[in-house]
Amino acid sequence: MKKFNAKSPLGIFLIIIVPLVVILAYSGIRLDLTKEKRYTLSDNTIKVLESVKKPLTVEVYLQGDFPASFKQLQGETKFMLEEFRKINPKIDFKFIDPIKTKMSQDTLMAMGMQPSILPDVKDGKISQITLFPYAVIKYDKNGVSIPLVVQQAGIDADQQLTRSIEGLEYSLVSNIKNIAAAKRKKVGILVNHDELNPDEFQGFVQLAMENYDAGPIIPKNQTELTLEDVPLLKQMSALVIAKPRKAFTDNEKVILDQYIMNGGKTLWMIDAVNAEMDTLTRSKKVMPFPVDINMTDFFFNYGLRINPALVKDVKKFALLRLVTGEVSGNPQYTSLPWPYYPLGIAENNNPITKNINPVKFEFPTSIDTLGGRKNIKTKVLFESSERTLLKQVPNYVDLKEIASVDSLGQMEKPSTPKIFAVALEGKFNSAYASRIERKGYPGFKAGSPENKMIVIADGDVGRNKVIKGKPLPLGVDLLTNEQFGNEQFLRNALDYLLDDSNLMELRNRNIEERLLDRQRITDEKTNWQWLNLLLPLIIIGLMGGLFFWLRKKKFG
Repeated sequence: MKKFNAKSPLGIFLIIIVPLVVILAYSGIRLDLTKEKRYTLSDNTIKVLESVKKPLTVEVYLQGDFPASFKQLQGETKFMLEEFRKINPKIDFKFIDPIKTKMSQDTLMAMGMQPSILPDVKDGKISQITLFPYAVIKYDKNGVSIPLVVQQAGIDADQQLTRSIEGLEYSLVSNIKNIAAAKRKKVGILVNHDELNPDEFQGFVQLAMENYDAGPIIPKNQTELTLEDVPLLKQMSALVIAKPRKAFTDNEKVILDQYIMNGGKTLWMIDAVNAEMDTLTRSKKVMPFPVDINMTDFFFNYGLRINPALVKDVKKFALLRLVTGEVSGNPQYTSLPWPYYPLGIAENNNPITKNINPVKFEFPTSIDTLGGRKNIKTKVLFESSERTLLKQVPNYVDLKEIASVDSLGQMEKPSTPKIFAVALEGKFNSAYASRIERKGYPGFKAGSPENKMIVIADGDVGRNKVIKGKPLPLGVDLLTNEQFGNEQFLRNALDYLLDDSNLMELRNRNIEERLLDRQRITDEKTNWQWLNLLLPLIIIGLMGGLFFWLRKKKFG
């Protein structure tokens, strides 16, 4: 009998490779060989998972008979949750088939889930499949529903699946972090400068309250912010100033300056021009005028200047639905281009704006970034297209401009792309470090720790429509039946400002699409079927013939 040789290829395979495969299989160790490391959790994710102190359950409603694309999403979700459980055994999960368990759609929708209805073709018959691609995180008697599928207009099903998988880790771990937090962060909404009224700002308040404790900041003297309001401001992790139309006093500016110097985050939605669509719709013509809220020097300190000139984008714009005729007494509506409603379309890889629907701005102005501010990084979030016009004010805005959106009117000129929104981060310096006002603030600070700020040159970006006294969801336009990305943009903005775990960077994860050529599959389908059928038989026949030849040569 021939002696076994451990150094032979067969010996190496049996002694090293086979035991290694068995050990890896039973130990659960996995090697991530993907270029983008899609199966490797980030260090920040691991820290969040390790911080969960009580049992946490994730219920995933992706079980049952559904298309292959959702099977892939199901597999990716299961894999990620298995990795979560390895990091922290207190985290568990289960997959639920709502059809098999006979859960009613009303129950699922009451849990915050919206159905996805997909066509299904079998044996030449078309039917519909209703899915609820959501996960529900339950922790300490609290629960939250999170969508697993990215809702973004203008992309096909394959892109939607890829982007859903890209955002899967962020969606899961950010919600785990929020629901398991021992104490929720507070967001203050300034109410004193003729800001948006409660009905118009309800959509934003609701999205803020999903993950934070949000409430109004009303000056104690009912007139202006004073030192009496500082203790309340210090409790706020972020402050939102939405469309102020009354000028800030110098004392208020010092208080806001010191709020920022003490680490407070700020979200500004500023109108530098007063122009309202309601007035224009009624009168067909309106005269916008500049709004001075006495904050020019304040923003200049951070390297920004908000210009009092309306931006018209004649390439990227929303539609305005107007009555353009009448038939048998019934008004006839037409959706027409309106350049004063430019769209913010993400064209950079910023986690705040990535994978969201276009953001609708209404009569925005522009932001100049002045630069030269030490220790401050300025990131552009949205800007207009290369086909931009500037309208100086005061000046008339007329509905007749719809007829020729790209023509130049009075006091209008072509311009380069204009910035609508920016994010600032770094160590900010006080505008009052060398001024006499510093003596009136106890414990004055000349500089801030690492801080963040977002400035938007449109006060209406956070305003929801109100129909018959009832607020609509933020970003919804009933007349044109469109869902804009305002809600997701502002949710991401808040998360960015209050993200002390640096989880927002997970939204920048890119997964390269390695898709098959569908046209080639259709054209070459028969060839590949025959190849798959005959190639194994040919290989077996060749191996059998080779074996027979070797045996005959040795023993014949």
